[in-house]
Amino acid sequence: MLSWEVLQTSVADCKKCSLSQCRILPVLGEGNLNADILFVGEGPGRNEDIQGRPFVGQAGKLLEEMLESIGLTRSDVYISNIVKCRPPNNRVPLPEEATMCLPYLRAQTALLKPKIIVCLGATAATYIYDPNVRITRDRGIWKEKKGVIIMPTFHPAALLRDSSRKAEAWADMQTIKSLLLRLKTNSG
Repeated sequence: MLSWEVLQTSVADCKKCSLSQCRILPVLGEGNLNADILFVGEGPGRNEDIQGRPFVGQAGKLLEEMLESIGLTRSDVYISNIVKCRPPNNRVPLPEEATMCLPYLRAQTALLKPKIIVCLGATAATYIYDPNVRITRDRGIWKEKKGVIIMPTFHPAALLRDSSRKAEAWADMQTIKSLLLRLKTNSG
C-alpha cells in the first residue's frame, strides 16, 4: 500500500493526462487523516489551483457552513476531488481524465478508511456512487459499497448558483449527522 508521502509525490509528478499541463498546483486533498467522513468533489477550481488546497473559494466557504451546521469543521473531515488538477475554465472533467485520477482517490480512500463518503455533486456521484446517478433524484439516498456508506448531495457551487436547493442539502447534512452518531454509538 502507498504511504501519504508517496501518494503526494505521485500526484505532484503526474503527467497522465493533459490537465497536468495547465495546472499551477495539483490538489490531492486535505483534512483529518483519521476522519470518519470523506467528502469528494469534482475537481479544483481557480482558487484551489493557486493554493493547492481543495474547496477554498466561495464553494469552500459554503461547505464549511454546511459542516458547521452539523457540528463539524474542516479539520474533522477529509476533503478531496475526483481529479487533482483544474480542468480548463472549470469545465467538468472528461471521462478519460477522471479515469486517470481515480487510482489516486482509491489510494486516498484505502489510507483513510472512511466509514462515510459524501459525493458533492453529480461528477463525484457518477464515479463513486452510481454511473447512472441523477443528483436531483438520488441525493440523500445512502448506499453501501465495500463496507463504506455513500451518499450523493448537491455540490456547494451548485447551491451558490441555485439557492432553492439549500434546504435539501441541509437535510442531507442532518442525515450525515444522524449516521455519524449512530456509527459512534455502535462502535463505542
